[in-house]
This record gives sequence, C-alpha cells and structure tokens, in this order.
Amino acid sequence: MISWFARNTVAANLLMASIILGGLFAINNGVRLEVFPPFELDTVSVSVPLRGATPEDVELGVAVRIEEAIQDLEGIDRIISRSVEGSTRVQIEIDSDYDPRELLDDIKSRIDAINTFPADTEKPIISLSVRRFEVISVVIAGDYAEEEIRRFAEQVRDELLRIEGITQAELASVRRYEIAIEASQDRLREFNVTLADISQAIRNSSVDLSAGNIRTEGGDVLIRSKGQAYRRADFAEIVVKTNPDGSIVRVSDIANVQDGFQEESVRTKFNGKNAAFVDVSRTGKQSAMETAEKVRNYIDSRQGSLPVGLELSYWDDDSQILTNRLGILARSAAQGGVLVILLLTLFLRPAIAFWVFLGIPISFLGAFILMNVFDISLNMMSAFGFIIVLGIVVDDAIVTGENVYRHMQTGDSGLSAAIHGTKEVAIPVTFGILTTIAAFMPLVFIEGRLGTWFSPVPMVVIPVLIFSLVESKLILPAHLAHVRLHKDKPVTKGFSAWQRRFADGFEEKILKIYQPALDFTLRHRYSTLASFVGVLIVMIMLVTSGWTRFVFFPSIESETATATLVMPVGTPFEVTSRHADKMYEAARTMRDKYANEADGTGMITNILSSAGSGGRSNGSHLARVRFETAPRETRTSDLSVTDLINEWRRLVGPIPGAESINFRATFFRPGEPIDVQFSGNSLDELNRVGDELKTHLASYPGVFEIADSLSDGKEELRIELSAQGHLLGLTRSDIVRQVGQAFKGLEAQRIQRGRDDIRVLVRFPIEERDTLSALNEMLITAPNGRLVPLANVANFIPGKGPSQITRIDRYRVLNVTADVDKDNTNMVVLQGELREFIDNMLTRYPGITYDMEGEQRQQRESFGSLQNAITILLFVIFCLLALPLKSYVQPLIVMSVIPFGIIGAIIGHWIMGHPLSFLSILGLMALLGVVINDSLVLVDYINQQHRAGEPLRDAVRRAGVARFRPVMLTSLTTFFGLLPLLSEKASAAQILIPMAISLGFGILFATVITLILIPTNVLIVDDIKRYLKSRGEALKHAITAD
Repeated sequence: MISWFARNTVAANLLMASIILGGLFAINNGVRLEVFPPFELDTVSVSVPLRGATPEDVELGVAVRIEEAIQDLEGIDRIISRSVEGSTRVQIEIDSDYDPRELLDDIKSRIDAINTFPADTEKPIISLSVRRFEVISVVIAGDYAEEEIRRFAEQVRDELLRIEGITQAELASVRRYEIAIEASQDRLREFNVTLADISQAIRNSSVDLSAGNIRTEGGDVLIRSKGQAYRRADFAEIVVKTNPDGSIVRVSDIANVQDGFQEESVRTKFNGKNAAFVDVSRTGKQSAMETAEKVRNYIDSRQGSLPVGLELSYWDDDSQILTNRLGILARSAAQGGVLVILLLTLFLRPAIAFWVFLGIPISFLGAFILMNVFDISLNMMSAFGFIIVLGIVVDDAIVTGENVYRHMQTGDSGLSAAIHGTKEVAIPVTFGILTTIAAFMPLVFIEGRLGTWFSPVPMVVIPVLIFSLVESKLILPAHLAHVRLHKDKPVTKGFSAWQRRFADGFEEKILKIYQPALDFTLRHRYSTLASFVGVLIVMIMLVTSGWTRFVFFPSIESETATATLVMPVGTPFEVTSRHADKMYEAARTMRDKYANEADGTGMITNILSSAGSGGRSNGSHLARVRFETAPRETRTSDLSVTDLINEWRRLVGPIPGAESINFRATFFRPGEPIDVQFSGNSLDELNRVGDELKTHLASYPGVFEIADSLSDGKEELRIELSAQGHLLGLTRSDIVRQVGQAFKGLEAQRIQRGRDDIRVLVRFPIEERDTLSALNEMLITAPNGRLVPLANVANFIPGKGPSQITRIDRYRVLNVTADVDKDNTNMVVLQGELREFIDNMLTRYPGITYDMEGEQRQQRESFGSLQNAITILLFVIFCLLALPLKSYVQPLIVMSVIPFGIIGAIIGHWIMGHPLSFLSILGLMALLGVVINDSLVLVDYINQQHRAGEPLRDAVRRAGVARFRPVMLTSLTTFFGLLPLLSEKASAAQILIPMAISLGFGILFATVITLILIPTNVLIVDDIKRYLKSRGEALKHAITAD
C-alpha cells in the first residue's frame, strides 16, 4: 500500500483533501464546544421537605427511614444524607457497574412503601442528579427596590428564552415569592376564629372547579366555578365566616395580606448596587461559546432601552475559559509550529521540512472527524490534548522523512527513496505510535473526579496519532517522491547555502564528537551503566525522602477570588450583612488602589457580594463576596491574585463571633488539602474529636482556615407539657400543632402564578413571633374551648441543636477541613504526622473511626487505578515491542530507557520551580510511550545491520551515527512544540504546565539515554549471552569428559 500511494499521487492528494474537508466540516457543524468535560453523576437524589422541623427531627423521622429502606439494594456504592432545618437530602451514589435508571425505579418503590414519615412530611422528590452546564450569568443591577429588580430580571429571563438557541435560563440570588396572611391574636379573638379556620376558608374558596356539562339541543355547555385567588386583593376578599346578624367576615377584616417574598432575607449587590441574576445554561449539543455570545449580544442590544439607573451586564462567563484555552492552543500551535518547522528546516531540506510539518494540521483535522463521529466535545481539557500532542504528532513523519532524505543523499531517486525509506522504518514507526497510544490509554481509566476531568486528553491524542500514522505512511511518501536535492547544482547564495552548510556541518560534528563519545562508552559500558543507575538511585532517594516536594494537586491560581463567611446559625441577617459590607469595602478599597488612573481599569474588574447566601446554601448566617480580576496575560502589574487574597485577608481582619471565614482563589480543587472525616453515632464525641484535631492543626504554621462541618448549633426551646396542661386535657401534639401554625405558618395552599410556585401561609404577624414573651403569651385553645396562655400549660427547656447533620453509610460524620500553604509545606510529611496523631487520639474514642477525604480521597482513587493501569501498560508495551523485534530480551533493552527518562522530568521540575504532582505523573505516563519510540527505531536499525552480516559492535556504532539525527529531531520537536506552553502566563494554562514539564524535559534527557545507554545495553546483553553460552559449552564439555 505504501508503494501504491507513493506512485499514485492523485490518490494520496485525494486522501489528504478528504481529511482536510472532513475536519473543517466537523469543526463548523459537528464538534460540540463546551467549557468543562461532560460526565455522568450516577447519583440518585431524594429531597424531602418537612417545614419547621429541626435537623435532628428530620434526620430521625425521614433520613434514617430512607437509609434503612434502601441500604440492602444491590448496586449502591454510598449513601449520603444531609439534614438541615426544614428538609433532608439523601444522595445515593451508584456503583459504576450498574445502571442508575434501573436502580432509580427500585429506590422509588422502596421509598414509596414507607408509611411512617411524620404527618407534615411533603412528598419525596426522587430523581437522577443532572449536572447543569452553566455558561454565563446576566446581572441586573441598580438602585431599585428588590421587587422592581426581580420584576425586571423576570423580563430579562423571558426575553433570553425567546432567543433561538437559548433554552435554559433561571433566576438566581433572589427570594421566592410568598403570600402571607397574618392575623393577630386580638383580631382572632374579636371575630372568634382560628388560624385553621382562615386556612380552611381559603382552601374552600380559592379554587377552580368544574361540575360537568348541560346537554342542550344546541350543544354541551360546561358548568364551572372560577374562584382561584392569585393576588393580594383576591385573597383579601375571601369569606371566612358569616354572623347570625347577616354580616360577612372576610380575610381582610381579620388579617393583613402580604404579597411579597419569603421572610428569609437574601441581599445581593453587584459593584455596590442591588442586583439579581439570570443564570444561562446550555443543554445537549449547544455550544457554550455560541450561547455566551448570544447573551452578550442581547446585553449590548438592550442597553439603549434600559430604565434610568438600571445596569445590565454579565458575570462568570465560563465560555471565556474555553476561549482562552483555544487561544492558548492557537498560540502554542502557531509558535510551536514555527519552532518545529524552523528546526526541521535546519537539519533537513526546506521542502522535506514542509511536507513533514504538514502532518500536524492534517492529523489535527482528522482527529476532529473522529471527535464528531464519537461525540467527543472540544472543551478545555480536550484542547489541552491538542497542545500536548503538538510536538509528538510529527515523530513518525520525522523518522520517515529523515530516512527518505538519507536515501536521497546516497543517490536514490525521489520515488525509490520515498518507497524504500518509508518501508525501512514502517515497522518500528508503526509500533512506536502504538506504544504511544498505549501510554495515553490509562488516562481513560483513572477513577474519581480527576479521571472524569482528564479523560478527554487521550480521547484527542489517540485520534491525532492514528491520523498521523496514516499521513506518514500513505500521504507523506507521495509528496517526498517529488523532492529533488539538486546535489549536482552549485551551492547558491542566501538561506539555502547557509542551511546546507549547517546540515553538512552538523553531520560532521556527529562524526567528530558523538562517535568518539559513543566509542568511549561502549568500551566502558559497565561503568557507563553504573553511572546512570547511580544517578537514578540518587533521584529516587531525593523524591522518597521528601527533599523534592510532592503535592497531589498544586494550587492553581484563578482569576476569581472568593471570601466565604459563616457565622453561628441563627445570627440575625443584619449582623451578617454588616460583615458582608465590610468584606465588600475591603475589596473595593483594593480595586481603587490598583486601578489604572488613565482609563480606570485595573486588577479588579467587578465585585459581587451576597448576604444570606453562601453559594449552594442559604441562611441568615452566611455571606460571600467575590471579585473578578483582569486576565493574567493582560495585567500590567506583577501582582498576583494570591497577593490580592492575602491583602484582602489583612484588610478584613478577624470577624467577631465568626465560625469560619475562607479566602480562596483557586482554578480547580479536587478537594480540600486537609479533610479528615470522623464517623460515629455520638455528636458530642464527634465534636470533642474535631476540637482536638483543630487545636493540633493550628500548631502547624502552613495550615490555615481550619473549620469543621458541625457548627456551634442553633438555640432551641423544647416544649414540655406541664401538669396544668394535662389537667386541661391538652396533649403535646395539640400544643405543638397550634404553636407551629402561629410561628412557622399553616400552609393554606400552593398556587402556580406564571413560572412561580407560591406558598400561601396563614400565621401570626412578625411582632407576635419575634420575642420569647410573645411565645409565653400565646393563647392555646383547650379541648373545652378555653383560651389559656402557653406559659400556663407548658414549660420551656433551652438548649442547642446542630444546624446540619450529615450521615454517610448510616453513620453521623464530622469533617475537619483546612487549607495549606503548599509552596512552603511538605504535604507528604504533614499527612504522615496527621495520621499518627489521629491514630493515637482515637484510642480514647473507640466508637469513632476516620477516613482521609478531600484531596486524599482523590489521591487514593486515582493512584489506585493508576497502579493497575501502569502494570497493564508496561505489559502491553512489552508485547508491542516483542512483536517487531521478535525477541523477549530486546524489548527490555528498549524499555530500559523508561526509568531514566524520569530523571529528566524531575530535573525539569527543579528548573521550572514546580513541585512534583499528580499532573506530573500523568506527564510521565505519556512519556513512557514517547521515550521508547527512538529506542525502538535504534534497536531495529541495529538488527537490520546485524542481519545483513555486520558484526554487532560495528552495527551498534553505525546505528548510533545513522539514527542520531532522527532521534535528536524527534526529541527537540517534542520539546519545542511544548516550549510555548511552558512559558505561557495565562491562568488557564497553569494546570497544563506540570504535565508538559514531565513530557518535555523527560524526552530531552531520554535523548541522551537513547543515544548512549541503549547501544551500551545492547552490547552488555550480548556479553551476558556469550558468557552464558561459554559457560554452557564448558559445562557440556565437562559432562562429556566425565
């Protein structure tokens, strides 16, 4: 097939054109653009509201019953429940070997069969967890009231949903609507009604009903009553009772009807102005970049019609991450491509260099075809795959092109050189590509969150390598067949003359420098091997002793900084809001300080503050402030976001009474650096254990922002029926029911008003619910109809209860978390000391067990799967090498380069100032397949020469010189292809650099190993064979003589 395509230029060009056109079509019409890699959650979520219930009541009454009902279902990996005030959420993680949809049906059946939930429990909501792909948030901000801001936000949402291609838009950072019918005790006594009477009147009157049809001769006539109330005025006119004198008592006579928002306060400000958000998400194959562009276009077009004082802008544009990553790809590809083609031009002829370089765009476009076929999206990690493979993709073309060039130099015609030169290296090149593919395959099987994150990398690298192989074997020879060296023509002036002198001079240097050095190492081959092994041992000791730092996942700086404040549960909203304002003012001070006086721009672009919300959860004790910074590559200052975070922390200072305040600016976190999860049944013991560990962690200088998942709890009043209450015939249920109706509210009905589901509550006004005396003076209706103060029939016992109870696999848990200064802390040593301390501490708490969660959990899952994958990978590589070499020993010679390539990777991390990390290990895995390609080509050439009758030592010397140029070129092109990435300053690129360091510097050092150690090892193996053969013959002669 190589010969046929080399002779049939039309076929080769048609194949090339088909790949190019197919790739361009896939880019324009097929490949989905999204920010983050898609993944299935494989989690069933069960949400159960129980309004007004304490976390302990919800846990025991709902969560535990659900756990016990489903715990024996096959296929459940882990059960996690979180019970908070008024609801519980149970998450059931499904084992990867089972179908989540099948288990969903079984879980539904088990939960539906539970008939022991508390009476007020609402219907459980059971569903498969679906990950929303948020793209961009629209900000509506201005000095307007909350109701006006929300109303305009609803208008923006509706207008966005009318735009073709936008199907998901939801309001955020707003309170839900609520209709509250509040009646004071005096008015209730005056009209002789109860809250329950008002609620029942609403249920009976606020309803739309049908009563069938009248069958008339002219047709059917529908009979119906339309009385559903939707607005304040509708509810105010509902009749509660009629009096004997004929007067009618309406809701408005007894109560004040408020058509507003829920009482739980949430206040959001954007750059100091009241704000609401509309979060826009993509679905299916929608493009994140196109969706974000449509939103930005809408914002631009709407600016002219905004009310005075109202601003419309955007926040958290995730598509910008993908745009930046694609920009890095384009930049790296352009810069790396220029470096690669210049490098090839220096050592080969410009025409050969051009056709070799052409393999890069052809292979990339071919990969887009397969991405479209297999529905692989172009996201930030798959774009990284293209960057990583940039320098690797031309390795096979370099070896092929250089070998063809060498045949041309010996006098072969273009066609003959193309055919024979390609065939000569076809087997080692093909199997070299296969070993590289095998080296990237384990990345697909990494378990845990990081596995999902990095799996797109091999999904891109492998198709690129496949098309690279096709291009180098079927397209490249046809083009090289038409190259002419023009050796007979006199050398002209200019670049061509200089290039020829450089290439010829380089070959002379090989003979003058490399060949004598190779001869020396071959003569002293055992000393050479011992030297390399000694260096390897030293490197291993430096890593294992902790001298070379290892962090599982480095802290990668984000362009968004976040401060999260957690006050004790029950803290008044006004107090939390004041602290949020203080955090905002500190951020605004920094924005003004680092602003550019010329145009007003600076490091900090926008500031968002929220009180009553901490991100995923709401509460009057939570606050969060975030600010966006200018992209790293556009900053005029050397100031980093980490520097801003540290200054922000100093400006805010300690907040009195705060349970925790965290300042973060990390791009991606697989978990907390320290996250110790204690498990047991006693909350008191869990609290004591947590306090001891927090005290111990505080003794480490590099550990900060220490917190636990159990807050100090919320104040409680426990109602106990007194003797007087028993004498009046009251029960605990009677009292708690009436108190609940007055304080939490009696839900009269739920109405659907537009897009909003709204509760209609009947309760006391706030002034009769905001003090302990109001509770004491509340009148309770006894069975005989008498009204008695609550204080006369009940006692109140003060106490504290947890604000949240988390259970994992049916045990209560407490998590102690902390951040770590990874730049100045040896994480391996710290984790070892922590484990020792916890083991000793828990000898005093036999009912408590612990697990290391967060980063440690991800590390266990990832490394556990990698260990098996690496073992299988090494065996696969051995098999792929044994097939072309037809030997069991020579594959080991080729693979001997693998451990020594690690030396270069470690030195590269020292040079670049990066610690070793999980990302570095991923780069080392990619290095496994790449470094042995040159070794395979070298050993294969030795075998060819030795089979042709040349003595082994001469074949080794010839192979080193003959393959010096392709070995060096493949290594340098890989390094120079990654060089722009290594010097990239953009934040989005920082996650890629450790992997690029391992691959780039590892391949450089492996070049020396390949050219020196492989020839040395070949002769050492031959020495061993001859020694064993001589010993065998001597033994045979000895046996014969006897």
